[in-house]
Amino acid sequence: MQFSEQWLRQYVNPALDSEGLGHALTMAGLEVEALEPVAADFTKVVVAEIISAEKHPDADRLQICKVNVGTDELLQIVCGAPNARAGLKAPCALVGAELPGFKIKQAKVRGVESFGMMCSAKELGLAEESSGLLELAADTIVGQDIRTVFELDDKLFTLKLTPNRTDCLSIVGIARDVTALTGATLLLPTILPVAAKINAQHAVTVSEPDACPRYTGRLITGVNAAVTTPDWIVRRLERSGVRSISAIVDITNYVLLEQGQPLHAFDADKLQGNIEVRYARAGEQLVLLNQQTIELQPDMLVIADSTGALALAGIMGGDSSAVGDDTSNIFLESAFFTPAVIVGKARRLNFSTDSSYRFERGVDFGNTLAALERATNLVLEICGGEAGPVTEVLGSLPARPPVSLRMARLISVLGIPLNIQDVLNILQKLNFTYTHSGDVFEVTPPSYRFDIEIEEDLIEEVARLYGYDNIPATAPQDQLRMLPSAEASLNRNWLRDTLAASGYQEIVSYSFVDESWERELLGNPNPIQLKNPIASNLSVMRSGLWGGLLETLMYNLNRKQERVRLFEIGATYSSVTDGYAEITRISGLAYGDAAPEQWAQEAREVDFFDVKAEIERLAGGRVQYVTAQHSALHPGQTAQVILHGKPIGWIGKLHPKWQQQYQLPRSVILFELDVEPLLQRKVAEYTHVPKFPPVRRDIAVLVDENTNIQALTDSMWAAKNPLINEIALFDVYRGKGIAEGKKSLAFLVLIQDTQKTLTDVEADAVMASILDLLVQQHGATLRN
Repeated sequence: MQFSEQWLRQYVNPALDSEGLGHALTMAGLEVEALEPVAADFTKVVVAEIISAEKHPDADRLQICKVNVGTDELLQIVCGAPNARAGLKAPCALVGAELPGFKIKQAKVRGVESFGMMCSAKELGLAEESSGLLELAADTIVGQDIRTVFELDDKLFTLKLTPNRTDCLSIVGIARDVTALTGATLLLPTILPVAAKINAQHAVTVSEPDACPRYTGRLITGVNAAVTTPDWIVRRLERSGVRSISAIVDITNYVLLEQGQPLHAFDADKLQGNIEVRYARAGEQLVLLNQQTIELQPDMLVIADSTGALALAGIMGGDSSAVGDDTSNIFLESAFFTPAVIVGKARRLNFSTDSSYRFERGVDFGNTLAALERATNLVLEICGGEAGPVTEVLGSLPARPPVSLRMARLISVLGIPLNIQDVLNILQKLNFTYTHSGDVFEVTPPSYRFDIEIEEDLIEEVARLYGYDNIPATAPQDQLRMLPSAEASLNRNWLRDTLAASGYQEIVSYSFVDESWERELLGNPNPIQLKNPIASNLSVMRSGLWGGLLETLMYNLNRKQERVRLFEIGATYSSVTDGYAEITRISGLAYGDAAPEQWAQEAREVDFFDVKAEIERLAGGRVQYVTAQHSALHPGQTAQVILHGKPIGWIGKLHPKWQQQYQLPRSVILFELDVEPLLQRKVAEYTHVPKFPPVRRDIAVLVDENTNIQALTDSMWAAKNPLINEIALFDVYRGKGIAEGKKSLAFLVLIQDTQKTLTDVEADAVMASILDLLVQQHGATLRN
């Protein structure tokens, strides 16, 4: 929200300078993002009138002007502006004037003395380009300081408002807050009802009263729409970042900025039949004022007549009923639209308007009629004409239920010793209606404060009016004591530390993602759609974390990072029968060399088994891997991760089509696991340190090429032989001496008895049982 300081001070003028006012607003929650002058500094520039202009004898493009600057004598000034002429009023920089970048001195121009300089807007720093002198109105007083004429000592405030403070999207709203903060007198413009001079009305039907609880409008006939907008309105609009268009449009924009109420003017002669507020019909189209033709959707509220839609309610008017210079009769509209009906519609159409920005946050439904009267007064004053009676259709306006504020809760949250009188004073400054009984206040917020809904909202109001600067910074006091920590579970920081120790960097990405990621990358045909996405590429909730990891990988590769390790712990979302499910997962990505470049180790690319080792560190125990298929992963290098007999996630190499789409020169290894199973741990049990040495035996068997090694290992452990301490694969061989379609697997087996030293007979018996198990369950044969 940008506005002129002078405009604000017309309504409330506290005893603070610009910086002090900015600080007060910021500390009250209305952050001043920028405070800047409307024009560069310059001095001694006055209104001048050119009395005569004669051609310079020695220059084709120069004129010798006699100029009246309000003194007893005319000044002689040599001027080269193409629009310099007798009778023109324009700025004149006197000798000694300091303009942006240079100083004016008495000089000779082609042999002729010049006592000053006639100025363009560019030379005064008021425009980037100009084609001639800045022409002033004929009634401008000669000799008056230009800074006074254009109010150039004004400053521009830009507020960075939070979404809940829609009441401060207007000068009146900001003025109310300044009055509450400083105690300065509030002098708002007096809005008097306009007496009807004609009986003509335009019938209005509201078919959707829930979407439009209040609609007001009136006919104004005989207006002069081609009249020039007064400079004071144009100046205030421009300093609020709004371009002047035409008198009637400028008036509606002015009232929007002043009162916070969007309005719209229809050319009444272009309307046919009654005005109707309804939802759009199937196949209905509308050409907007910005010349964009839109296909209206059934959830879009429109203002229509018998011919069809005229305007997109609360967002933008239509071209077919727009006011032009030849307009003589207008229908002026002021309405309240339910925020939920307006929200997201403009963004869906890839634009935003001042009206939609306000309506989707909520405007003051108690000010709808007053804003109409304010606009009517300005139209009659500037454009002339006669006004008809107000047409109003009133439904059920939003309820403003009282909100309870407990003194005990207030003091507990703020930590300052407030009393009842302090709170009474603050509520009175805010013009809140209230009752109180004992230590409990029942506060009814006004219609312009949509953000006051719960007790915490009132606590915030008390805090900001009391002054955050006045709340002392006290150190918290508490007892230091050990917190219980369950041995059977870990916290998520342990997962983070484990991956960070392996060189992984944590990222945090949006839970909102591109719909194409869900449908194509993750194979989710029904992602959870957002009703009001903040951007078109953030339209659904994520069901997995790989999209964010891959996007971050591309960001790093584009900045010449050739070895990347990333992980993220975050929530994922999916639809279930009775609603939605949220599951926290940990996901990782590895790209580039397996180890940082160094002289003592040969470089190789990271592979499936490097990442598999990370998963086993996270799982803290034996993990099983089952061959599976996933839309994002390579068909031949993908596995589902099984922990304690339950699937907990995936590991695999990125599918070649995605590697090609992302233009990745090397392979990417990904994993994703449910967090909760990883945090469960078996409580450690004490066992005696064995006094007797273990026996190592190796066994090599031949199996079919397609035999899963994990299956062999699981079978050996499943036998639960109490003498076996460890089983590990240490060699896989294919080649000479091994039949085609076969492979040799060599396992080490550590055998130990805690009560005695094992004999060779006993060790041989254990190995024989293992061999027998492998032969029977997997068709293995002992390799000689």
